[in-house]
This record gives sequence, C-alpha cells and structure tokens, in this order.
Amino acid sequence: MSILITGDTTCIIQGITGREAVSMTRECLDYGTKIVGGVTPGRRGRDVHGVPVYDTVEQVVKKTRVDASVISVPPAFARDAAFEAIEAGVRLLVIVTENIPRFEVAQMVELAELRGARIIGPNCLGVLSPGEAKIGGLGGRAVDARKAFTKGRVGVMSRSGGMTTEICNTLSAAGLGQSTAVSIGGDAIIGSSYAELMPLFEADPETEAIAIYSEPGGRMEADLARWVTDHKSRLPVVAFMAGRFMDAMPGMRFGHAGTIVEGKADTTAEKIERMRAAGIAVAERIEDIPALVKQKLGR
Repeated sequence: MSILITGDTTCIIQGITGREAVSMTRECLDYGTKIVGGVTPGRRGRDVHGVPVYDTVEQVVKKTRVDASVISVPPAFARDAAFEAIEAGVRLLVIVTENIPRFEVAQMVELAELRGARIIGPNCLGVLSPGEAKIGGLGGRAVDARKAFTKGRVGVMSRSGGMTTEICNTLSAAGLGQSTAVSIGGDAIIGSSYAELMPLFEADPETEAIAIYSEPGGRMEADLARWVTDHKSRLPVVAFMAGRFMDAMPGMRFGHAGTIVEGKADTTAEKIERMRAAGIAVAERIEDIPALVKQKLGR
C-alpha cells in the first residue's frame, strides 16, 4: 500500500510546456503515472509527449478526474497556479517551484487547508510510490527511479529531493523497499511537514518503519518528536541529521531556504537530542540507516 498516490492517481502538470516540465512529463509517463492533461495559458490544443495541453485547470477537470497537480511554473505565477488548482477541486498539489515568497506560500497553504487539499513542497521533487506512480521529478528518469526505489514497507521523508533518492537507494541495496517516498521541500514554509505526514503512514498497514533525512533550521524535527511521543506511534523512526558542522559556524547557510538557524532549538545538536529523547534513532552516516531500521524491526 502507499500514501498520497497510487497507480490509479490521475495527474496534471501546470506549466507543462516549460523546459523542465517537458522532461518531467516524459519521466513520469515512462514510470507509468497517469498524466491526463497539462496546463499552459495560451497553449490549448497542443500536446507534450501525447499529453493534451489546456489553458486552464477547469478545462481539464470538466473532461476527466484530476486527483493531483504538479506545479512547475515561474515563482511569480506559482500562487495563482496553486489557487486555480485548489479552487478547481484538485486535492493534492506538488509544487516543485522554488524561490516563491514566503507570504505567498503561507497563502497557498492556508487556502489548501480551508478547501481540504494537501500541498507537498514548494521547492521539492515530489512523491514516488514504488511500482505505482511518481509525481514530480523524484528519482529522475524512470529507468533510474526503478533501480533506486523498490516496493516495500519503509516510508521515507526528506527535506532534500536528491537525498530522498539517496536514502531509498541505500535502503533498496540492503533489501528494504519503500511504501512511499516524499520529498517534502527545502523552504522555510512548506505544505506538509514530517509530523503532518506521519498520520498517513501510521494509517497505512503496510508501512512498518520511517526513515527521514533532516537538516538544520526550523522546528520540524521538534514537531515530529512531539507527535511520535504524544501519539505513541507504532512506527519506529530512523533519522539522519545533515549539517552538523553548522553548530560550530554561526550564520552559516546550508543551502536550502529553510536551513536558517535562528536559535538554539534550530541547531543540529538540539534536534538530535530531542529526537533521541522521543525514541527516534539517529544515524551517524546515511549508510547506517538500513541497519538501524532492521534493528528497530527486530530483523
């Protein structure tokens, strides 16, 4: 089983005629994702790799069911694209665009909550359920994604898109497949944090453990530790904390917009301490994750 997407999930791509979106469309189609349309205003009647292009999301939803949308548009148009999809009834938005102003991201997240939709990202590579579908650029080409991601029982969440693939590849090499992998995004404000996705994994009977890749900055790890403790989660969690060197280098930026350390609670040392206090195992190296997962599962 998987969360968020399955082989039956229908998807559109907003901004489909853009260079990166064209490549992403090919990758997703090759993986087996059901892309039922694309949206670029003024380009109706064209097609991208056989996917029909429309001017608006509404035109697509009038023709077919749309479960999800990948938003790959310039930052200046991302909020309008998200609003359009949400108001058209799309309930899962994967926003790959980065450099969207925080205030506009906050507006998108608030509208999604009001309409019962979920946002993954922005500044993410999307979602992949091995053997089912991939929405976004996660894993790259289908042939590569099939090697790195294998079907199994470990849920994966990561603030880094590239490291999502790296962790899944490491798990797969150790014989541990994944139920669903989610690149949650590297911005300061995102639509779905670790703690907000945990209930979905918790409700999935085929997910038996969670692996996460984390970075300095923000409160997501503290929220995750609190959620695991408060809900007495059945799922063992193994985490890798990157950027430990930043604790000795005040003011250092790690790369993602969300890695700004604003106080002691944002430091890697504090995050590791909180997670361990909640029973979350913290790996010293990424290659240690599979052994810790197996240990937690008693294998």
